[in-house]
Amino acid sequence: MSHQPMQNNHALQQEMLDAAIRDNMARIKHKIIVMSGKGGVGKSTVASNLAYGLMFSGFKVGILDTDIHGPSLGKMLGIEGMRIQPGNGGNGLKPIESKGLKAITMASLLEDSDTPVIWRGPLKMGAIKQFLGEIEWGDLDYLIIDSPPGTGDEPLSVCQLIPEADGSVIVTTPQDVALLDSRKTVTFSRVLKIPVIGIVENMSGFNCPHCGEAIDLFKTGGGERAATSLNVPFLGRIPIDPQIVETGDDGTAFIYDYAKTAAGEAMQAIVNEIIENTAKIQS
Repeated sequence: MSHQPMQNNHALQQEMLDAAIRDNMARIKHKIIVMSGKGGVGKSTVASNLAYGLMFSGFKVGILDTDIHGPSLGKMLGIEGMRIQPGNGGNGLKPIESKGLKAITMASLLEDSDTPVIWRGPLKMGAIKQFLGEIEWGDLDYLIIDSPPGTGDEPLSVCQLIPEADGSVIVTTPQDVALLDSRKTVTFSRVLKIPVIGIVENMSGFNCPHCGEAIDLFKTGGGERAATSLNVPFLGRIPIDPQIVETGDDGTAFIYDYAKTAAGEAMQAIVNEIIENTAKIQS
């Protein structure tokens, strides 16, 4: 029996999906990939607050969680347990609304939060293609793409599928072991011809709530030094604040609820830098 008709059908489906991705992405002005060289640096926290900060600045914003194995944005955005619904046209799917954000995460496709995703590379690539092409994102000013740590399948897929992305925001913490990996991520972006918008130094210092003394739990200034040595912009440093953890667990927006704190003001300053940067790209 010939497999030619089946192969032709698969190729046609892929061509249609590729065309849908191009059409969808053409309706989104700015695409920003949030990356990190290693886990545990608060990348998803930065990504979600960046998306909220852009939305509260008056822009139409979507956020896509491409972490297939360990999606965390569902909880951080307060949409855990919500399911993706059919779109208006019958073929696509609607993103989930989170306080005005359009959001998609693998967590919305799982039976429960304990279900593991045991997939190899091609299946992950296929899922990301569907997220980009079959979700009815509509007209957006920004799409924030939260990529899992490292330089593996998921960030590689995103960079290849959206070569016109505005660039990457790389999140690190100040200690040397995190900075080594963040430098690799800068090189990864450059190899794939994705501009580096800048480096964010997260968990940078902590003010004691009792005496007010500044404590450098993970050092400080390392992200800025890395940015200088790699000749990429430094977007700012975000101090540790216990309320960041609380709002992440509660699914609320730290950048809005705690806007007047040092960490909230630092986040908003980073948002403003990105708005200024992307305005230059657009012009």
